[in-house]
Amino acid sequence: MQPQDSSIQYRRWEDEVRVASGPGAEEAPGWKRVSRKLCSGKLGISLKVLGGVVLFWAVFILGYVTGYYVHKCK
Repeated sequence: MQPQDSSIQYRRWEDEVRVASGPGAEEAPGWKRVSRKLCSGKLGISLKVLGGVVLFWAVFILGYVTGYYVHKCK
């Protein structure tokens, strides 16, 4: 394999090729930068774990309350 030029990036999973025109290249839109920051690295992993824990407790509490009213003795 030949080494690739550093100004060409290929993302295999997104089937996307980007050619950067140097340091003055356009920046990504604001929402895309925020998304990239929040969904990758240690911060992204922390947010996903926190979201999973919150979702678990929300479903647990909803199931508990639902079960209480469904099985309540008359």
